[in-house]
Amino acid sequence: MAGKLVIFSAPSGAGKSTIINDLLTKGLRLNFSISATSRSPRGEEKDGVEYYFLTPEAFRLRIANDEFLEHEEVYTDKFYGTLKSEVERIISNGDNVIFDVDVVGGCNIKKFYGERALSVFVQPPSIEVLKTRLIGRATDSPEVIESRINKAEYELSFAPQFDVAIVNDDLQTAQQEALHVIQAFLAK
Repeated sequence: MAGKLVIFSAPSGAGKSTIINDLLTKGLRLNFSISATSRSPRGEEKDGVEYYFLTPEAFRLRIANDEFLEHEEVYTDKFYGTLKSEVERIISNGDNVIFDVDVVGGCNIKKFYGERALSVFVQPPSIEVLKTRLIGRATDSPEVIESRINKAEYELSFAPQFDVAIVNDDLQTAQQEALHVIQAFLAK
């Protein structure tokens, strides 16, 4: 049944994007909800593919115009949010929506859609493993990594608010667990 929503949240570096990308290849009629952000692109990221990249001013204007389903200023002048138009675009095509959002956004989307949405929290086996992953990614400065670790400790406290928690200790196992959980939810 199309028109359901699957929400993935996790601390940065926990593996949620990798798990989502795997799910998108499984024929589940999942369509990725592209979030908007005011941060700069990383590496090979492109506007309208990984994110809709907006200036902080443009982001604030869209907030004022009530164009977001959810949004948050995650770091100073670093906004993330889900455009209502993005969700409607996917649902109107008869597909299911999959989100990659921060924990507060995940809770807000779940609250808005209720039983039509499944919220999944991906957690690292430990903060130490998370730090190693972020350093290995080589996309952020040591200061940004430290900020993400501090944020992760706070974000982990949200895990009980999600429908399902998956510990990403072994990526293949986490991907299989996510696949089974999503298949069961979409089959309801």
